[in-house]
Amino acid sequence: MAQKTLSKMEKDLLENIAGLHKVPDGAYSLRVNGELVGKQSSANITIEKKKEKPGIDIHIAAGTKNESMHIPVILSETGITETVFNDFYIGEDADVVIVAGCGIHNCGTEMSEHSGIHTFYVAKNAKIKYVEKHYGEGDGNGRNVMNPTTQIYLAEGAYMEMETAQIKGVDSTDRKTVAVLDKDSTLVVYEKLMTHGEQYARTEFEVELNGEGCGTHVVSRSVAKDNSKQLFISNIKGNARCNGHTECDAIIMDSASVKAVPEIEANHIEASLIHEAAIGKIAGEQLIKLMTLGLDEKQAEEEIINGFLK
Repeated sequence: MAQKTLSKMEKDLLENIAGLHKVPDGAYSLRVNGELVGKQSSANITIEKKKEKPGIDIHIAAGTKNESMHIPVILSETGITETVFNDFYIGEDADVVIVAGCGIHNCGTEMSEHSGIHTFYVAKNAKIKYVEKHYGEGDGNGRNVMNPTTQIYLAEGAYMEMETAQIKGVDSTDRKTVAVLDKDSTLVVYEKLMTHGEQYARTEFEVELNGEGCGTHVVSRSVAKDNSKQLFISNIKGNARCNGHTECDAIIMDSASVKAVPEIEANHIEASLIHEAAIGKIAGEQLIKLMTLGLDEKQAEEEIINGFLK
């Protein structure tokens, strides 16, 4: 498939969501304005376009080590609404990094929306790091909407680390992650989220700890500014000898609203589950300390927020 020539604005979006300055080498899939415009497989990573619906199937060979792939999505036109289905099949003993993300540039009056349904089948003893960043920009007349769903199935001894970030420009998001863990498997999730203006963000995690010795660690850090609203929901079920921990830590500012609903359910006598939730404003002593170093109040707030979300 021939590579698409990206405009400067599209290249800037690509850098914001995936840290890329151009279409990458190696395995990749690039989707722009509702169309798959470029894809490339490698010796160990095969990417196939779905025939029955939008999306791709990714097969990573058993034993693949030290390889990465990129699957960014860009919407640079107003009024595009799409739902994309991507399925990942990670072979036994593989160790790979997958970088995803969606960037929207909306300078029209219509809503632009991307919904990605990503399903991961991680085989025995495989290890995967999945990085997903969402970013929006525009003149404020059209709404930017992103609704990602992630479904995860970890086989015996599998490990998955998931990093998600949404820091700017997304008016509405409904993020859902569902995971099922087998024996001795591990899921680690780090979420970073910031809302401002009238934005709304809902994130939900459902984790089934079904295998002996499996475990999960789910951490969400968020900042809510202006009149924005956030809802964090987590539900961890311990159905075997397992360990589970969920944590929501939020900074609230201005007239924003944050609601945390952590839930744990133990269905086995040796299930060890912990949930934590903390919501509060920036501490006054932190501001004062930074202001004594020469920062004004706004600069001090930004330093604290950047450190909190780092």
